[in-house]
Amino acid sequence: MALVTGGSRGIGRGIVIGLARQGWTVVINYRGHAEAAALVTREADAVGGKGVALRGDIAVSADRKRLVERCVAQCGQINLLVNNAGMAPRQRRDILEATYTSYYEVMAVNLKGPYFLTQLVARQMIQQIEAGASAEQHLIINIGSISAYTSSPGRGEYCLSKAGMGMMTALYADRLAEYGIRVFEIRPGIIETDMTEAVQGKYDQLIEEGNLTPIARWGQPEDVSQAVLALVTGAFPFSTGEVINVDGGFHLRRL
Repeated sequence: MALVTGGSRGIGRGIVIGLARQGWTVVINYRGHAEAAALVTREADAVGGKGVALRGDIAVSADRKRLVERCVAQCGQINLLVNNAGMAPRQRRDILEATYTSYYEVMAVNLKGPYFLTQLVARQMIQQIEAGASAEQHLIINIGSISAYTSSPGRGEYCLSKAGMGMMTALYADRLAEYGIRVFEIRPGIIETDMTEAVQGKYDQLIEEGNLTPIARWGQPEDVSQAVLALVTGAFPFSTGEVINVDGGFHLRRL
């Protein structure tokens, strides 16, 4: 069973559908888009998997605990965690005008929530392995962002949260290796979702001019989903803690 946070829309939805096509049972965690979650659940069922929608705010301790407990109660175990849920600041502000409220909200959803949800899920996975389950079937994937290393002073809290996720990936990869649980970060670039809709014109122009990425097109949620599927099918058995860029080559330094 896979748990995908923020699974009702955008990149999360793409990951859910990709896993469902491979026959996975996928718990679709969502916070405030019940209709979208219900739709993705039906889509997952239609392509050969099984979708289970569970509401919960990963920024809230009680919700995280309840989410893991309900996953285990309904599905028996958790084999895959995809930490995908995330948010941009509600209002872009220059870093000199940034507010405490925005900082703490973004960090709670994008870093604190995944950090402590992973702790809960990792403990559950260890119990499963110690009870005889195969360690190879247990995987944690964090969905990061090129904002981990790309300066964007109008949304500094988002950049900091994604930079923190990079170290979170390394820490959990190190700590969980002894149990055979591997941890990866997938780092998307400019992906066409509702989160990037507000800046679509800007990126359309940059892509058309060839000034943004060597692969001159928008990324799609399915591009990220394909990277997740490569990991869950065992394509990298001797790797952990790796960052996989799904960014059209944005990370390359070009002259």
